[in-house]
Amino acid sequence: MMVRVLVPSGALGLGYDTEALDRAIAAGPDLIAIDGGSTDSGPSYLGRGVSKYARESTKAEWRGLIEARAKAGCPLVIGTAGTSGTDSTVDWLYDITVEILSELGQSARVARLYSEQNPDAVAKAALTPLSGAPQVTPEDIAGCTHVVALAGAEQINAALETGADIVIAGRTTDTAIIAALPIARGCDAGAAWHGAKIGECGALCATNPQSGVILVDFDEAGFTITPMAEGANATPHTVSAHMLYENSDPFILYEPGGHLDVNEAHYTALDTRRVRVEGSVWVPSETYIVKLEGARIAGYQTLVMAILRDPRYLANLDDWCADILEKHRAKVDERMTLDPGAWHAELRVIGQDSNLGALENRRADPVELGVMAILTGPDQATANTLGKLMNPYLLHHPLTREEEQPTFAFPFSPAEIDRGAAYEFVLHHVMALSDPMEAFRLEVDNV
Repeated sequence: MMVRVLVPSGALGLGYDTEALDRAIAAGPDLIAIDGGSTDSGPSYLGRGVSKYARESTKAEWRGLIEARAKAGCPLVIGTAGTSGTDSTVDWLYDITVEILSELGQSARVARLYSEQNPDAVAKAALTPLSGAPQVTPEDIAGCTHVVALAGAEQINAALETGADIVIAGRTTDTAIIAALPIARGCDAGAAWHGAKIGECGALCATNPQSGVILVDFDEAGFTITPMAEGANATPHTVSAHMLYENSDPFILYEPGGHLDVNEAHYTALDTRRVRVEGSVWVPSETYIVKLEGARIAGYQTLVMAILRDPRYLANLDDWCADILEKHRAKVDERMTLDPGAWHAELRVIGQDSNLGALENRRADPVELGVMAILTGPDQATANTLGKLMNPYLLHHPLTREEEQPTFAFPFSPAEIDRGAAYEFVLHHVMALSDPMEAFRLEVDNV
């Protein structure tokens, strides 16, 4: 038994090599699987239930894969549809799918796998925190705008068993959409999960990471990785290294229903292009658990930015920022009736240490730096007022009382930019299920 899975790229919206895709289709895949997103871009997309990718880009790439599916005569599966895998993003991609099928004059059986959970119900469930999870209360969970459960291979196979030509899944693990069919057809479970992990991001496991398209062949003993783009090669190093990608343990990978152990896996170069892997082990768990992700509104934000070039101010920027924050807080306390814990102000020095803060190793004296104020309040009007109170400081605040009043540059007018709702992650927990489909539901349509 051999199952061939085609992975076009790491995510729908990143693009793929169309010539490599044509070669992969000619090789006769049993399934086309692509990821739709993740939490990489922060909590806002989950919190709002929207995609980070443009509809135009998504439609163009999805159309190409729907056409490829028709040529190959095999199912097409996408996991974590629309970046976050909420019900709204599943329906968003479903609408695009219906539109494409109409334009192509094609018919297809389309299954939608929904992963979203009721926050009030989750707040009452018994949850287990994962390492580093925040402390949460039932009220915290109930306040989430969206909560999703990560589906595994069982839920994907339930969707495929409906006879679907296209499966649009809500939040899934990146690996589930690839591992599901090989497991269902009797391939080695350890190989299925390991090959899925290596293939989850397409050609990221090859020497030309941006080329996208790969084939993963599964059987009863292991799996083989084959990049399909010109100049893209898999090596034992590039393949084995991918176990480190987004994974705290390079030998163990947890999934719904168990974990993958690759301690005894061995990697063999079949030629300059292909790598064979055997020896991976799947260890089932006694309890079927799924991870939950949730996000809520943490406040509303306004941004104000100034550009500084004066060498003296650049050399003393930390003191300048600290003085501004102190005077701004005093003015807010004097002129606004806000609870001290209801608002927040911070200044980030863009170009100096805005990413790593105190951990940054400053190497050279900059010529120009930006100072961005982030004002957070309980509503947008309050955040905007906080920004307006910050405005004069970023424009004219002197280092000392004795010197002439300086003027700095605002790159925008008005200087205050209302960012809208700011979201934060709430859940990094797992929930036990009595049945794998207990937290998921399927809808199937002939389109």
